[in-house]
Amino acid sequence: MILFAAGAGAMRAAGCVINDIADKDFDAKVERTKNRPIASGAIDLRSAHIFLGALLLCGLAILLSFNRTAEIVGVASLPLVLVYPFTKRITHWPQAFLGLTFNWGALMGWAAVTGTLGWPAFLLYGAGLFWTLGYDTIYAHQDKEDDLLIGVRSTALRLGARTRRSLFIFYGLGLAGIAAAGVSAKLDPVFFIALGLGGAQLFWQAATVNLDDPADCLTKFRSNFWFGLIVFAGITAARVTPLGI
Repeated sequence: MILFAAGAGAMRAAGCVINDIADKDFDAKVERTKNRPIASGAIDLRSAHIFLGALLLCGLAILLSFNRTAEIVGVASLPLVLVYPFTKRITHWPQAFLGLTFNWGALMGWAAVTGTLGWPAFLLYGAGLFWTLGYDTIYAHQDKEDDLLIGVRSTALRLGARTRRSLFIFYGLGLAGIAAAGVSAKLDPVFFIALGLGGAQLFWQAATVNLDDPADCLTKFRSNFWFGLIVFAGITAARVTPLGI
């Protein structure tokens, strides 16, 4: 878990650097992002590339400490990491590509522990895709006016007035996928109790978010930390409880 935490931190940071390099011209035109280090000129591109290289080397060193299956799965994620920053130029669904990228750890974790890939991992990966579609659509509503002006695409612009209904669909499918992963992994019932609490948190987000208030969108987006923590706690509890399914 320590290795995964370190690896996730390094690769998430690398993804952010790639994104900021690719979007430096766009970011400079958006109020919320104009002060990012590369867009504002506080960090030059050469320094950014050096930092990116250091992060990738850290990620590689951690990856090589796992088994061969996990190494292959980890390397397979790199095309998604590299492509994602450019998807907002060609599709209104960059949030879907983010979901495919950010949730790769579900496959990595299973492979690292078991040396194989199994249905629980694939189900959790698919569930994570829909969860990401929900929370990143909320996030994208912060910038919808600027995005419309500069030609950046997003699910916020694509869905428009249908966003709230779509959030319930995305989150519902995400919860169903996580539940299916729990059943497939034969987790203890305590996991499903925790998932119910997590579902209530997602329902609160979708029902109360003010999609025209950037500050509220950011608050609801950040609250997904609690959903993730609840699900993680449920998985952990299900592995240590003596009840059995």
